[in-house]
Amino acid sequence: MKIVAVTISDRASRGEYEDKSGPALEDWLRRAISSAFEMQRRVIPDGLESVRDTLIDLCDVEGADLVLTTGGTGPSPRDLTPEAMRQVITMELPGFGELMRRVSLEEVPTAILSRQTAGVRGTTLIINVPGKPAAIDICLNAVFPAVPYCLDLIGAGRIETRDEVIKAFRPKGA
Repeated sequence: MKIVAVTISDRASRGEYEDKSGPALEDWLRRAISSAFEMQRRVIPDGLESVRDTLIDLCDVEGADLVLTTGGTGPSPRDLTPEAMRQVITMELPGFGELMRRVSLEEVPTAILSRQTAGVRGTTLIINVPGKPAAIDICLNAVFPAVPYCLDLIGAGRIETRDEVIKAFRPKGA
């Protein structure tokens, strides 16, 4: 099982800003997942091409099972993660973004500005999550119960979770 966290930020990629979201993603995953997995982190600049090309490489060359991106989902001109996603994925899973916005709206009214989504390319699940560490926890707590079964369905590696952190849902017999 290979998982990659991709921080999308011009400033972090230039070293002007400390990447806090990549480490927050990794910390959450290490608490939640009980099965063995390889974790990688990347920091790339905002922009359509940089995001698109990185996602294609992670899916098609690196063989990642799960890619979590953070950043680039707002309404700023350089926030083009959703546009890059649409060029990469073969199947969109809009329920992920819908649920993340719903639970985020319970915390902040600006959650309606977020354009997170998720999708599948080959045997890779890609999920866009917010950039703030607290928001990462809120969103992953909401959507991650469906992730292990989704990975099963697309032929990716299998993961198990720690029930005391996050209880994965799989239909009986799956």
